[in-house]
Amino acid sequence: MVARHQRHKQIIGKFRAALYDCHAPALPDQLRQVFAPDCQIRLAFPFEDLSGPDGLYEAAYRPLLTAVPDLERRDFIVIAGESGDDDWVGCAGHYVGVMERPFLDIPPTQHLIAMRYHEFFRMAGDQVVEMQALWDIPQLMMQANAWPLTPSLGVNWQAPAPATQDGIVTTPYDQAQAEANRQLVLDMLADMGKHPLSGGPEVMRLARYWHPKFCWYGPAGIGSMRGINGFRRWHQIPFLKAMPDRRGAVSRSRIFFADAAYVGTTGWPNMQMTLSGDGWLGIPPVNKAITLRSLDFWRCEGGLIRENWVLVDLLHMYHQIGVDVFTRMREMTVARQPRH
Repeated sequence: MVARHQRHKQIIGKFRAALYDCHAPALPDQLRQVFAPDCQIRLAFPFEDLSGPDGLYEAAYRPLLTAVPDLERRDFIVIAGESGDDDWVGCAGHYVGVMERPFLDIPPTQHLIAMRYHEFFRMAGDQVVEMQALWDIPQLMMQANAWPLTPSLGVNWQAPAPATQDGIVTTPYDQAQAEANRQLVLDMLADMGKHPLSGGPEVMRLARYWHPKFCWYGPAGIGSMRGINGFRRWHQIPFLKAMPDRRGAVSRSRIFFADAAYVGTTGWPNMQMTLSGDGWLGIPPVNKAITLRSLDFWRCEGGLIRENWVLVDLLHMYHQIGVDVFTRMREMTVARQPRH
């Protein structure tokens, strides 16, 4: 087991290295060395489902490299573990570089940009057979002064690496430690799910699970915050007010795996709810059922959760309720769009 997870991180290391010292002409072949030919790619809106390494390159990496020719991948979390019968590797970091040309019609900045990613890879036969990934495209819109919707309640910034600087786990796999931290996160989520059906905010027992100085690093559009009061004020209360019936998605088992102090989860989707109330992201109570894609990492410390990195596919959520973020962005930036 130890060797298996370490080997999988080494395989993903080839992918990481190819995008760190990225040479666009070589990248397609480098992807083929890591991804199975029929690998299922699940990428953030508007990319959606792609097939195989060639599909991933043509639809996503080629346009990104055209916009950011000096693209550089910088991971700050790399973990591996099992969820049920499947083996996974999870990575978090930022794509950085100078944005010289448009990307998804986001106007170029001619400055250094950073776009956070959370990427999960299901491994089989020493290849990636499935990839689930969120890129924080709204973060890029904001850096280009092209975010067309409501401002974040939290702070938008370049989410930091773990405070302990040990997110790229290279130590031998410790099954007992991984399982203890995984269970801590599962227990926390179970208690959070008790509200509001089983009582008021006290049934969530946030202080039982969250460190007094914990940080919650949300996506651009929601933002980051610190401590239980910050988390409740700037994210949880508006979220629960708008969607009190939120629950785990039933279309696919949620994936949880852990490595050292870190726990990762994905699902695609992993939550479903009804937007029945007001107060979240300025959206009125549209009474529409939606699903959410959320790829998360937690860092545990002393039996408590100290840091939580969260990416949510907000563009997909807006798409489900009929808001075309890209059209509105183009209208907002029409004077900066290329003339054809």
